[in-house]
Amino acid sequence: MDKSLVSVILTCYNQEPYLAEALDSVLSQTYPHWECIILNDGSTDQSEEIAKQYVSKDPRFVYISQSNQGVVAARNNAIKASKGKYILPLYGDDTIEPQYLELATRLL
Repeated sequence: MDKSLVSVILTCYNQEPYLAEALDSVLSQTYPHWECIILNDGSTDQSEEIAKQYVSKDPRFVYISQSNQGVVAARNNAIKASKGKYILPLYGDDTIEPQYLELATRLL
C-alpha cells in the first residue's frame, strides 16, 4: 500500500448541518495516511464547535479559522498549511466513500 500522505482540504462557511457528515466520511477512510485541514472561513454558526470536536477525536484533523475571505482564499490558505503529497479539496457539505483515498492513491 502506498504510504503517501493525502491532505484533505475541507473548507467551510456556515456548514453546520452537513459538516459532521463530511468529517465522518474522512474519518472512515480505509487509507490511514491522511490529514484533514478544516479551514473555517468565518462561519457564524456552530461549524467551529463541530470542527473542534473532530480535532479532539483524531490528531489527523487540523483546525484553522480565519475571517471570511471567500472560498478561493480559504482553500489556498489550507493548502499552504498542508503537508501531503496529494491534495483532495472538499467543501463542508461533501462526503467521500470509505475507500476513496485508498483507491485514489493506487491510481496516482
